[in-house]
Amino acid sequence: MISLALRNLSKSYGSGSLSTRAVEDLDLSVSDGEFLVVVGPSGCGKTTTLRLIAGLEEPTTGTVLIAGQDMTGVAPRHRDAALVFQDLALYPAMTVFQNLAFALQMRKTPRAEITARVREAAVILGIEHLLERRPESLSGGETQRVALGRVIVRRPALLLLDEPLSNLDPQLRNQLRVEIKSLQRRLGITTVFVTHDQEEAMTLGDRIAVLRNGVLQQCGPPEEVYDQPANQFVAGFIGSPPMNFIDATIDGGSDGVRRVTCVLGTAELAPRSNAGSVSGAHPSMRVILGVRPEDVIVRPDNSPGVASDRGEMSVPGGIGLVEPLGGAANLHVCLPDQSRWIARTLARPLPAIGHTVRITIPTGRTHLFESSGPQRRLAF
Repeated sequence: MISLALRNLSKSYGSGSLSTRAVEDLDLSVSDGEFLVVVGPSGCGKTTTLRLIAGLEEPTTGTVLIAGQDMTGVAPRHRDAALVFQDLALYPAMTVFQNLAFALQMRKTPRAEITARVREAAVILGIEHLLERRPESLSGGETQRVALGRVIVRRPALLLLDEPLSNLDPQLRNQLRVEIKSLQRRLGITTVFVTHDQEEAMTLGDRIAVLRNGVLQQCGPPEEVYDQPANQFVAGFIGSPPMNFIDATIDGGSDGVRRVTCVLGTAELAPRSNAGSVSGAHPSMRVILGVRPEDVIVRPDNSPGVASDRGEMSVPGGIGLVEPLGGAANLHVCLPDQSRWIARTLARPLPAIGHTVRITIPTGRTHLFESSGPQRRLAF
């Protein structure tokens, strides 16, 4: 069952030459009970999309369907959707119990049912001991739980979360996103979560939708978006540290074998059945080669000057920066063309800044993208 559907949804502000398109022809469906994360850089249209769903903005064109019903012209209070903003904004003069009960009181819900629902939500969120306290005495995590409790007591069909964790410290953010995911699973509420944090998107979403300048770039399970990015933008945005990129050329020899050439060297390209590309690579074409930091192999400088595997490229480089991360480390390696790549390694000991190393790239772990236009991912 489709709980939410956006059909050719667009939103523009202003008119004429001063018009700004915040969301453009967005087609997106969210199944009943699914957790969808909408992610992208600041200004890409994430919050506008959420406000269109909630009814706080009217679309310029297109339709919002909730449970199959056209919501055009339907007021927010009649959409059975609950929105949690980045600014949690509890009522300061009310106790936690009163904050949780307020929406139900406005709907003339019987007092006994209000009490039962508030108690149930408090137990689910572990805030029973806070019910008589006021917002100024709550910690950031407690405030977040109360804000979610206000939504739970309403039992909405659709939960909309607009960067609710962005004002919290990293440790608390990690803790609460686990709790939000568990809570959503337990209650089965269809959820749309907006964030600019790609790590948050990867850990929370059943699927993630990547926006750029109001346009949907890709939507799919986190592993698919990470392993098979639709274009160079998605490849560079999803992943921390981001994917490394370098200009390259593909050539097809008389033996029918395609080879990629760049500053890293020349190596054969083995066809992959799961390339997931919208476009195929052709002989003698300029491309952009991308490699995830965890796929960059760092070896000592006394390694062979030429990779023994025809499916590998190898080149010396200098260590420009070392970022220890505890169990892993990010190595910033300066290549012969003065570009800098990041390699993530588990190896110990770590090389020192200024040391020369050799980086090796298996072509089976590379991604190729068009060098111009939409920069789509290429099959090879």
